[in-house]
Parts: sequence; structure tokens; C-alpha cells
Amino acid sequence: MLGSRIAGMGHFVPERVVTNDDMKQWMDTSDEWIHQRTGIRERRWVEGDVGASELGEHAARQALAEAGMEAKDLDLILFATLSPDLNFPGSSCLLQARLGVPGIATLDIRNQCTGFLYGLSTADAFIRSGMMKNVLVVGGEVHSSGLDLSTRGRDVTVLFGDGAGAAVLTATDGERRIIDHELHADGRYAEILMVEAPASRSNPRLTQEMIDRGAHFPKMDGKHVFKHAVERIPEVARSILARNNLTLDDVALLVPHQANMRINEMVVRQLGFPPEKVVHNIQKYGNTTAASIPIALHEAAQEGRIKPGEIVLMVAFGAGLTWGATLVRW
Repeated sequence: MLGSRIAGMGHFVPERVVTNDDMKQWMDTSDEWIHQRTGIRERRWVEGDVGASELGEHAARQALAEAGMEAKDLDLILFATLSPDLNFPGSSCLLQARLGVPGIATLDIRNQCTGFLYGLSTADAFIRSGMMKNVLVVGGEVHSSGLDLSTRGRDVTVLFGDGAGAAVLTATDGERRIIDHELHADGRYAEILMVEAPASRSNPRLTQEMIDRGAHFPKMDGKHVFKHAVERIPEVARSILARNNLTLDDVALLVPHQANMRINEMVVRQLGFPPEKVVHNIQKYGNTTAASIPIALHEAAQEGRIKPGEIVLMVAFGAGLTWGATLVRW
């Protein structure tokens, strides 16, 4: 039966390191305050005019090289991001141009922190159908240019970093493949984590009043996001394993979205999963949204934490609200 496997991965983060101590120049905060609440010590931010597609290009070229492919071998490019270079056209088109492969299909995925898993599921479906053979899935974010660098925006701003991760999926009939996906969303809670403006539902889309009150910056109801995350992530993890006749004992590595170390620690405790089999890198990159899972997964692979044939479970939760899980036999 035709399926898809991850043939190669790549990731890229900007050189600029922004520590918690650096944050003190813009807002009332401290390293202790940030680390205690989030687990973050530092994050990477771009310098100058850099968009998500530029970071994505670096990750994509590394993934293609690892897969032993060239960009011309691709049938489709999927780009997951909440921070596109432009309102339109999509960053997948811009990445296609950067890779020099005009004519192949592209698609943007706007499922925020769950974006990479939605991208993997979409790529997997195209390949299983026989419509595509080689698909590039990229998660890329530039948060730093859209954050409120003041005490007003502190609770959100300290969380986010810039980066990109990529995977090349290719058709296979072997056992080492993507096993399954489970995806969910609940738009009733859209406003607990959102950027209000500019927006087509407002006319005009952006006003001085909106700017003055910071409507163009991300806003989050942290307590409610935490509550939903620690409920939904264990739930979807157990569900995807059960329907594939697997248990947590079968999982060699858990790769959660890197939103907040405290969320991940709570999820691991609720699952009763061994902490040493969980990937954490939020302490050095912050929350890179759609890029966080591919960055963490690729680093784990580079460190030799996954052996061929082992089962990897990826889980994510984010704005939308959206959440999901993907199972892979590595």
C-alpha cells in the first residue's frame, strides 16, 4: 500500500540571540520571571528585512540535500506559517521562486502552531492518492517584527522566536512511513489567541485607533490557552495511539510543539511518559510556532535520538484553536 516517508529534514534559525536579560531594555521583566513561567532562556530574532520564506529557503535546501534531491524533483511545496512575508500572495509562492522551480504547485497552510502537522497530513494524503510523489513541507516564522516591545505586550512577546524547519516527503511502499494523523479545531475559542488587525472584517482594515490600542499585536488569554492545551494534547495522543493499536510504551520519542515548557511538562506528567524520551528546545529558541516541531524533530535526529524503525509521536496545539498528532515509523 502506497504511503509516504520523511526522506530528509532541515532547519534554520537566525544568528541573532535575544536573551531574557536583553528583554529588560524594552519592558519590565527579568530572566527569572520569564524562565519560571515559560522555560525560555533565549530566542533567535532576524535582523533587518527578512521574511518567513527566506528562513524557509535555508531549511528547505538542507532538507532536499539530506533527501538526496533537487528542488526540480518536487511536485508540491506546502508552507505553514502565521507570519507570511505579505498578506498576499502566499509565502509558498515566494519560496518556490527562491528555490527556482516555477510551475510546480504550492499551498499555504494557516493553522498556526499545528500548521506543520496539518502540512504533513496534506502532503501524506497527496502522496497516498498517487497525485504527488515528492512534497516539501516547510514551517517558517518571523515573529520578531510583529511583537509589542513594551511592558504592555510582555506576556506574549517573551515567548516568540524566529526560525524554520522543513521535511521532504516521498512515496514509499515500505514499513518506514507516516502511520497516521489526527487533526482537530474549535473556532469557538478563536479570540483567546489572535491578532485582531488589520482584518477584512473591519472597514477600514486598520485605523490609528487600532494601532494606538495595539490591536495589530498578538493577544493571548494565557490561562485559558494553558487549560485547553493540557487537556487536548494528552487526549489526541491517546486517541491516535489507540486507533493504531499502539500504547505509549511503543513510542520511542515524543516531539511536542514548543509553546511553553510548563505546558509540555504538564502533558508529560498526565500521560505518564518518560521525560527522557521527550524533545525540548524551547529554552534556546522560544516558540517558533509552525517551525517548532520540524526544528525539534530534526535536531533530535541529528543527535541520534531516533533509530530506524522506531515510532515517533508529534503533538501540537495552538491558535484557532487547533490541535493534532502525527505518528511516524522512522
